Amino acid sequence: MNILGINAYHGNASAAIVCEGRLIAAVEEERFNRVKYAAGFPTRAIRYCLKEAGLALADIDHVAVPRNPYARLVTKLFYAVRMPSFARERAKVLAKFTGIPEALARAFDSDPRKLTAKFHRVEHHQAHLASSFFVSPFERAALLSADGLGDFASTMWGVGDGNRLRIEGAVAFPHSLGLFYSAVTQYLGFLKFGDEYKVMGLAAYGQPEQLEAFRDIVRFDARSNGNGFRLGLDYFTHHRTGPEMSWAEADKTPALGKMFSDKMAKRLGRVRTPEETLEPRHRHLASSLQARLEEVYLGMLKKLAERTGLKAVCLAGGVAFNCVANGKIFDATPFKQVYVHPAAGDAGLAVGAAFYVWHQILGQPRSFVMDHAYWGPGYSRDEIRQAIESNGISQKGYCIAELPEEELLKRTAASIADGKIVGWFQGRAEWGPRALGNRSIVADPRRPEMKETLNRRIKHREIFRPFAPSILAEATSEYFEKSHPSPFMTLAYSVRQEKRDKIPAPTHVDGTGRLQTVTREANPRYHALISAFRGLTGVPVVLNTSFNDNEPIVCRPEEALDCFLRTQMDALVLGEFLITKS
Repeated sequence: MNILGINAYHGNASAAIVCEGRLIAAVEEERFNRVKYAAGFPTRAIRYCLKEAGLALADIDHVAVPRNPYARLVTKLFYAVRMPSFARERAKVLAKFTGIPEALARAFDSDPRKLTAKFHRVEHHQAHLASSFFVSPFERAALLSADGLGDFASTMWGVGDGNRLRIEGAVAFPHSLGLFYSAVTQYLGFLKFGDEYKVMGLAAYGQPEQLEAFRDIVRFDARSNGNGFRLGLDYFTHHRTGPEMSWAEADKTPALGKMFSDKMAKRLGRVRTPEETLEPRHRHLASSLQARLEEVYLGMLKKLAERTGLKAVCLAGGVAFNCVANGKIFDATPFKQVYVHPAAGDAGLAVGAAFYVWHQILGQPRSFVMDHAYWGPGYSRDEIRQAIESNGISQKGYCIAELPEEELLKRTAASIADGKIVGWFQGRAEWGPRALGNRSIVADPRRPEMKETLNRRIKHREIFRPFAPSILAEATSEYFEKSHPSPFMTLAYSVRQEKRDKIPAPTHVDGTGRLQTVTREANPRYHALISAFRGLTGVPVVLNTSFNDNEPIVCRPEEALDCFLRTQMDALVLGEFLITKS
């Protein structure tokens, strides 16, 4: 039984293939077309997934699409009457979803009438919940999905039990934690799709001086019987104009329309433009935004734990990428175990929809746990050698050495310990937006200047954005105040006070780190590299950032070589090949 999951015609277009209940491949379209958060139809992602599984289109039994046009139909009709232009845009999107069989056939030069697969429409947030629970290690768990909007809901919660989801409640449009965070992100001058994570990093530099104002912007009563919240709609425009998300067919770059009203500026002060210098006021506003999100999000989780009596929780949706809030779950709620899908945002819907069909619709038992994120394309030694030869890098003043693993790790670890910046390209690409040791740039965490050096020489991004520590899983409690696994970099913990001067580069200004815990089982070579670095320095941590420069994370060896050459990395490891400046 082969199930193809497709997230299409929205940001983070993606595909995944599940065969006999086990994930074989999953990847975002952006990795192929090199457009960040690419929308549209994920043709190349689908082709990769089928190739990795060794399947033809005719071998697919089920196609799962995480969109149900009939969900909350009454609410949709109500807003369609109030917003005719928005209704027309929704009609265009619906037409595209209705045409997915034809688009799939076109992608493979096939006749749609020859498609034998059965098509399923899975409600957006149920696909989110499935993406986390059905691949988690838990037999029973509380569930929460929160994002901007999907099928006219922004939040959903329930319980997962074996191979079933039980939905207990939802928050419908126009109330949304995701849109709340996005609207304030825009107000603060960060206008690109996906910029919310920048504001989360900025928040650590301020104080929540405007928390009372933000309690008026989003309202939540922790004492009520429900688990919902409401926006102060006077501060927003999306309920009047529609939550506009568009993309150009030419490049598939998603964009959001303006979502905050003039009242937000009247209450919080003048709107910042992207060109303006960040002032203390902006930092305090970001801090207030983050603090209010945490109050509502953690309040919902606390009530969910109390109502279900469960100690494990699975999280999904874009809000689940707020690693700062996630790291506080253990202290703020009764939950003792947390699982966050590595592609918690809309890319993860492809996996969720596929597993929803396998378990919830077909009733099949669970047999798979996602304990690593390496589901994207990988490249053989011969393919990497061919990429190096085609690039002609040896004629550009670089030394190339093909080394046995022990020597490769020894020399790479020594370079990192010596202050060098190393591109690290191994195995299959990561699923989700985080580089987790296969498409990473690695550096010495002991050097306070390394953050500035990386930004100046390679990343060219805002100085307030932190880098991440990758730590040997068995050493987590030595350096952090929490030891619960964080394999997908979705939790931020406080660094122990006595260890902050040991790893200053990836320690954020508030004393936290968005850590990745690395096990030998999940990634043997990355674990061995960090172990070699520990052998040289006594520190079981390396600084890890994504292998890119204001672009999607590199996927192919050719892209790794190009990024290496146009930035100021000191060395590049491609599989078994070590490339250094001569």
